[in-house]
Amino acid sequence: MRFWRGVAAIVAKDVAAELRSKETLSAMFIFALMVVVIFNFAFELRVENVRQIAPGVLWVAFAFAGILGLNRSFVLEREGGCIEGLMLTPVDRSAIYVGKLVGNVLFMLVMEAFILPIFAVLFDVPILNPALWLVIILGTIGFAAVGTLLAAMAVNTRAREIMLPILLFPIAVPVIIASTRSTGQILDGLPLSETYTWLRLLLAFDIVFTVIALLGFEYVLEE
Repeated sequence: MRFWRGVAAIVAKDVAAELRSKETLSAMFIFALMVVVIFNFAFELRVENVRQIAPGVLWVAFAFAGILGLNRSFVLEREGGCIEGLMLTPVDRSAIYVGKLVGNVLFMLVMEAFILPIFAVLFDVPILNPALWLVIILGTIGFAAVGTLLAAMAVNTRAREIMLPILLFPIAVPVIIASTRSTGQILDGLPLSETYTWLRLLLAFDIVFTVIALLGFEYVLEE
């Protein structure tokens, strides 16, 4: 119970800080909105080609907007000298990681929930599909699982805004590809059975990298 109380306290602290400042969510939303709008007007979209590029546009927006949120997940603690305080709390260090991960996933999902209706209008694609939301949730968890660990690592560097994308994107390539392909198959109206391979890859990525991050977070935090 102490573990989960620690997780809940970290999530509540991050949510309260974001509700006061609204810096992270607003930056993520504006960036994702710009990506979707620019891509919409950059291509001569027709019914026969819109669904070929729509999944890629969606996940480019999610990935690059997610980087903004992940970059800030440890910045406030670093600038305010709170990382040492977190390390002194009487909970397992993995509780800090889980709390930060839950907060990052929550912020990304809120941003995605606002972007999806705009994306649906601009690209004329259906979004009221449970399979699509399943892919988005699995892809977001996998992206944030790796990103949270690397954000804790990059926050100690001078060029953390540059370092995090350099570290994250090569590792997150499988989850981005799987999310894009499965999203495309769902938007094409294919049955869910056609996307099982990609869904299994997403689920395996989420589990494996979350476990690796849990095991390695303590060493990253101490460094």
